[in-house]
Amino acid sequence: MSKVIEDNMKSAFKKEQQYLKAQKRVKDIKGFYTHLTIYCVVISILVFINLKYEPHFHWFWFSLIGWGTGLFIHWLRVFGFNLLGFGKKWEEHKIKEFMNKEK
Repeated sequence: MSKVIEDNMKSAFKKEQQYLKAQKRVKDIKGFYTHLTIYCVVISILVFINLKYEPHFHWFWFSLIGWGTGLFIHWLRVFGFNLLGFGKKWEEHKIKEFMNKEK
């Protein structure tokens, strides 16, 4: 009887862990898209202001490139490392590989 209860508790714990991990992933993705939306809106406004009031000097590039670099780093953290092959699966694979070498 206690084995069944223990297995049920492990299963419930695993499901809860999976749910929390998925919830964090959704929050990270949502945060990136919020960041991207704000970037697009603000940069558009800055380009408009720059070209309307000071068209001879394009200072909006500083904001576009600086903030764009930060946005790219945010993208890398949320999506990019997986697309580049260095995500969690890669980490787990490498850990298993090193553990097998030490046997």
